Amino acid sequence: MERKGKWIVAGVVSAALIGGGTGLAVATAGGDDSEQPITGSALRSASAAALEHTGGGKVTDTEVGDEDGYYEVEVTLPDGKRTDVHLDKDFKVIGSMADSENEQNEED
Repeated sequence: MERKGKWIVAGVVSAALIGGGTGLAVATAGGDDSEQPITGSALRSASAAALEHTGGGKVTDTEVGDEDGYYEVEVTLPDGKRTDVHLDKDFKVIGSMADSENEQNEED
């Protein structure tokens, strides 16, 4: 009986460790820390291209390696709305879209 009890305890401890490890992996995978800001001369070039595309505003966020282009530049327009401008590696605009948060703010 004592031997059976040790196996049960070992099984419960193993299950707890595996479950705890899985919970930790899920918790740490939730954040997206992979976003890298644009820096240096690339930041100046990307910002200039994005601001020319939007006709002005203020650069409020940047990202290298965006899923929609090589660079992403978030521009806040004078009216407070935000637009994400997507650029290729040569700083040419390949697309832009109003930030989805704009729609939520308009409903408030």
